[in-house]
Amino acid sequence: MQPFSFATTAQILCESGSAVRLAELCRERGAQRVLIVTDPGITRFGLLNGVLPGFASAGLNVEVFDQVVADPPEAIVLNAVERARALEAQLVIGFGGGSSMDVAKLVALLAHPSCAQSLKDIYGVGNAKGQRLPLIQVPTTAGTGSEVTQIAIITTGETTKMGVVSPLLLPDLAVLDADLTLGLPPAVTAATGIDAMVHAIEAYTSKIKKNPLSDLLAREALRLLAANLDQAVHNGQNREARQAMLLGALLAGQAFANSPCAAVHALAYPLGGHFHIPHGLSNALVLPHVLRFNAPLAMPLYAELAPLILGERLQPGDAQSLCEQFISELAALNQRCGLPSRLRDAEVPENMLEQMASDAMLQQRLLVNNPREVSEADALAIYRAAY
Repeated sequence: MQPFSFATTAQILCESGSAVRLAELCRERGAQRVLIVTDPGITRFGLLNGVLPGFASAGLNVEVFDQVVADPPEAIVLNAVERARALEAQLVIGFGGGSSMDVAKLVALLAHPSCAQSLKDIYGVGNAKGQRLPLIQVPTTAGTGSEVTQIAIITTGETTKMGVVSPLLLPDLAVLDADLTLGLPPAVTAATGIDAMVHAIEAYTSKIKKNPLSDLLAREALRLLAANLDQAVHNGQNREARQAMLLGALLAGQAFANSPCAAVHALAYPLGGHFHIPHGLSNALVLPHVLRFNAPLAMPLYAELAPLILGERLQPGDAQSLCEQFISELAALNQRCGLPSRLRDAEVPENMLEQMASDAMLQQRLLVNNPREVSEADALAIYRAAY
């Protein structure tokens, strides 16, 4: 066994209806002034309506910053930090999808009274220093796993993104409450669920940091996600399926936070950067094509994962047969869940494929983890297969 280290969120609360206790959880941590970081949709759909009264009852001062957008730009982060400083916030809550949770991580760090760093100082791996404010994350989609990862992704230009990677970004508490996900539309449920499945698959096959603990988490994550995705998509009020999806996404997040993602994510990022395709759908569009590219080297590992997503439908066979069934099952997910299956169906112009292949090569942080080396020509071939 090669040496490894493993880090994750200190505490996890997995319980339907638990978000109504957020004020109590803040008070337990000694906070009197709390900033909730979220997006306009959360406010519009009233997801905080059951949460906010608890703060008044507990005598806590709470403010809501609800200006986070998908692929959040630096300006959003800086505005949220200013809001936290003006409030003199003692605790930050990320409430929403991955974008809200990523912004909340950076706010907790940059709004700490002792922080002397700017946002630009902390991009990259291990550049964040000092302390952060206490941080609670409440995911409202079962996808990104941001509630248990030490990375925040920010849009820095028209099509470019930068990451902040630091153990300081790991939250103190993740709250998994299925009630917050019951109203998610089927397409969002599907895309975020497939995103979580990608996290599990890529963690299990990651070349450099794959380890026994991440393997255990990735396998259980994939089992939970595959078993509950159809119910969550097609019967969105199924609370048990929704809670299982949240737990699956969290376990996948723990896995890839310690055994990082690879080429699926590297090739998905240009789709988000150029065409603002949601991250989960970007992953889903390239997933089967990257798996086929990787199969010559990753076949034994894909064969090991096949029973977890196919269950009783798995046909006995050798590693090649199991690998083919695994990829075919994942290739069928988009159509089964009502998502576009081809890049052309997502309105990606064919004349942009070469530019995207070039952009994907900038994601070396991810590509080094892929089981098979990816050249720019390989990336272009994968995009063409996906087109």
